[in-house]
Amino acid sequence: MNPTVRSRRPASPPLGFAPRYPHVREDHLDADARRAAASKGLTRRDIGRKDYPPGGLNIASAEWKVLFIIVIVAVLVRMFRLPQPNSVVFDEVHFGKFASKYIKSQYFVDVHPPLAKLLIAFAGFIFGYDGNFDFKDIAKPYENVPYVAMRMLPALMGVATIPIAYLTLRALECRATTAVLASLFLTFENGLVTQSRHILLDSPLVFFTALTTFVWTCFCNEDSHEPFTESWWTWLTLSGLSLGAVVSCKWVGLFTIATVGVGTLKQLWLLLGDLRVSPRLWMKHFLARALCLIIIPIVFYMSMFGIHFLILTNSGDGDGFMSSEFQHTLRGKGMADTYADVAIGSTVAIRHVNTQGGYLHSHPHNYPGGSNQQQVTLYPHLDSNNDWRIINATSEVDPDSDIDFDEPLTYITAGTRLKFRHISTQKYLHSHEIRPPVSDVDFQNEVSAYGMPHFVGDANDDWIVEIEKGDKRDKESGKRLRTLRTHFKLRHALTGCYLFSHKVKLPEWGYEQQEVTCNKNAVRDNSLWYIETNWHPDLPADAPKVNYRLPGFLGKFLELQQVMWNTNAGLTDRHTYDSRPDSWPRLRRGINFWVRDHRQIYLIGNPTVWWLSTFAVVAYAAVRGFLILRAKRGFRDFENTKVVKYDTLCGFLFVGWALHYFPFFLMGRQLFLHHYFPALYFAVLLCSGVFDLVTSSLRPRIRLQIAAILIIIAVWNFSYLSPIAYGSPWTKAKCNSARWLKTWDFNCNDFLDDVSSTCTS
Repeated sequence: MNPTVRSRRPASPPLGFAPRYPHVREDHLDADARRAAASKGLTRRDIGRKDYPPGGLNIASAEWKVLFIIVIVAVLVRMFRLPQPNSVVFDEVHFGKFASKYIKSQYFVDVHPPLAKLLIAFAGFIFGYDGNFDFKDIAKPYENVPYVAMRMLPALMGVATIPIAYLTLRALECRATTAVLASLFLTFENGLVTQSRHILLDSPLVFFTALTTFVWTCFCNEDSHEPFTESWWTWLTLSGLSLGAVVSCKWVGLFTIATVGVGTLKQLWLLLGDLRVSPRLWMKHFLARALCLIIIPIVFYMSMFGIHFLILTNSGDGDGFMSSEFQHTLRGKGMADTYADVAIGSTVAIRHVNTQGGYLHSHPHNYPGGSNQQQVTLYPHLDSNNDWRIINATSEVDPDSDIDFDEPLTYITAGTRLKFRHISTQKYLHSHEIRPPVSDVDFQNEVSAYGMPHFVGDANDDWIVEIEKGDKRDKESGKRLRTLRTHFKLRHALTGCYLFSHKVKLPEWGYEQQEVTCNKNAVRDNSLWYIETNWHPDLPADAPKVNYRLPGFLGKFLELQQVMWNTNAGLTDRHTYDSRPDSWPRLRRGINFWVRDHRQIYLIGNPTVWWLSTFAVVAYAAVRGFLILRAKRGFRDFENTKVVKYDTLCGFLFVGWALHYFPFFLMGRQLFLHHYFPALYFAVLLCSGVFDLVTSSLRPRIRLQIAAILIIIAVWNFSYLSPIAYGSPWTKAKCNSARWLKTWDFNCNDFLDDVSSTCTS
């Protein structure tokens, strides 16, 4: 049939030859059949759906047998040598450590949402892991860690992705041969195999991406058949839950949400143009999708953080990323009520506002250069070396006797000139025209602790208080210093610089604590301080006291999202094996995961699968553009049912690929090849869709033979590169012959000349 001409329906029979009775509808039942159906509890709607499979999945019984065999093959491929290597691999350094934190309930901060990490931690917990292994270094041997069970969870999710891909293509009305091709391509994709065999997050991410694509496709089938049925609501709700799960593994799941969002907008737009759909019915469609595709994913996502907070109740190494209010919700970080009024003679702990670096701190160790005076730093933990006494800088009597506690309290207001005396070392907070040891620039001055017992101090010890802002609920906090409520600056009386700190760590001689300087060009946020604890002997026990206003779940949730965003954006340092998005579809380079004992694990894709999928993406874009140009010239290709079918199918998969790929070009953070895996999944399905189109006019046997040839080539490529997927013995010669591209930078010198030498070493 000419694809440019729409086929006409058969002509009506001539008058006098029309059938005597109208065509019987498929859902027609006579009176006896209706009574029998009613006795079984079936409604008219159920009767109308009797031949429509759930989600539009019309799977023959023989296909389930084929699918079972494919799953068995996938299990063998992904579980082979799973206990090897018996040491830490690549980012198991991080995600294994996070599992330990969960088991010990120690708070930590990661740039990824918690679902995948919770699943891995749960696997370790049920197999008896106590959380005592530190996962410190790559290639560190495991001791008393059920690492095989923890690796098995992402491996099983990698296996489950295979049948989901098969069912997705069948739901998209592709042939069984096409679905087999896609599922085996994914089974023998080296990169996906390597990534799914370790304690990493990308296998759960790809699984939930595939699951979302499948349930959304089934919902679209239900929606095109009959909306608002029980099955319609089921698939729509499952779509929302899957969206919540994928974004709860990694924020890359937002691209999956965008993919479903584009499909949803298209559906609503078409409904809006359908005059048979009333405004009230359209609004019902809109609200149903808003509930299931917006509200449900948000609730699911937030509930994962609820579980995260319920487990991580103890203080841990992630405290420093969070605000003081957040930290005081953790066990071991609570603080007793402290006096609100700050006066001359108060003993205080002063905390930096912006960097969460900690407390103004000094200890009996000197700078190795500069003034060689005592160090002043920011220290993130509670310690007696954080305590300072506020002294009137205008008094010139012995500092050990200059406070007459019988005198009326002198509150500290803006412009008050003060000294701060370190309680444990009896030295004053001091600055002078000497460059700091790390931030050695003209506008930065060193801050030190200087003095001795009974020493009155000098003018370089004097600081002038500038109140920046107070708490709106405490009017006095804007007029004078109030504990926890007043943010203030300390301006050096002689040089005019401001007490300042930033995210710069001192070297080992400063115990890697945060640098404190006096900055003449200080950024406002980094020069703000507040008083956390305050004690004065003249304040009665019933004097006003304050404490942190502890945030609820919503406050903690929103703060953690901001911290995750900022931390993620800060991952800009280069990595030896990072790569940019333009190189991913071409498979230019991989990632070195592990090297030990003349063996190596290197993540690289299957060239057959990778390059065929990239070719399919480019081919679809080119053909779609060509058809658009033909439509402009009056050709009616888009009225052909075959063109419409495959354009809808491939267009959906192309949008999924594009939305999971192009956003990475906007990111300045570290990126690796594994960030392409969700896009690769869509590309493989698109490749199979193109195969279905190209072979649609061939006989089934020929189509099957072509698919078999492609599968054999993919399996050969997989086996050829499998030693660096499994960390198996390999030789230098085979390694060098497998480097098809110069940019594949696995190191062949790590291997011995023959496998027998590897086995005996």
